[in-house]
Amino acid sequence: MRVITLNVNGLRSAAKKGFFDWLPGVQADIVCLQEIKGQTEQLTDPVFWPECFNCYYLEAEKKGYSGVALYAKKEPDELIQGLGWADMDKEGRYLEARFGRLSVVSLYIPSGSSSAERQAVKFGFLDRFLPQLRHCAASGRDYVFCGDWNIAHKPIDLKNWRSNQKNSGFLPEERNWLDAVFGEEQWVDAFRTVNQEAEQYTWWSNRGQAWAKNVGWRIDYQVVSPSLRDKIRAAAIYKDERFSDHAPLTIDYDYPFPP
Repeated sequence: MRVITLNVNGLRSAAKKGFFDWLPGVQADIVCLQEIKGQTEQLTDPVFWPECFNCYYLEAEKKGYSGVALYAKKEPDELIQGLGWADMDKEGRYLEARFGRLSVVSLYIPSGSSSAERQAVKFGFLDRFLPQLRHCAASGRDYVFCGDWNIAHKPIDLKNWRSNQKNSGFLPEERNWLDAVFGEEQWVDAFRTVNQEAEQYTWWSNRGQAWAKNVGWRIDYQVVSPSLRDKIRAAAIYKDERFSDHAPLTIDYDYPFPP
């Protein structure tokens, strides 16, 4: 099973940069997209509905903002839109597709970089999401949470970690939260299971020459159930083309799809 996640930073923009030309050749079973920045009525062009996938969109109420999508080779048994949190669901941040006992989620955790108010929103999301992860763990299902988590976990996960310790995305509270997710809660960072190398980033600022100099952050994840740890076979960050300020993260699993 091949799963790809990408924050497209505007799906229409990514399309113009060749994302949908690239997609058919990568043989993905499931594709999770974040920050689509489009309403369904703005995505009527057939390019946004590739024929080899069943395509699902969850838009934000605010136009040109947030939103997630999920493409799957097989039609899911069930589709869950939102977390049941009115404030976050109106921002289009959670889309879950269920295939047998497998759940794949396109997830977009809020950023707190724009203001103290949005950082408070982010902390509120994290506080509520940890119990959600516990509920998922207790369900007995196999989960793959794909998306932009907007947190770099450890110093290895961003270039300039010393100067970013007081910035959103690398705050001690955020990193401690991920410590809990991967520690006591026993969820698995699929990428780091098979790749422990430095300078493996998925996002680069558009300022300066961050992309050219590889001054990046690893903030896009596939976080999986402990039951999938031994099924992770390969991970890759695609950087030959640039569809967004993020790069596609591909993980291959020794897991049948459909299960």
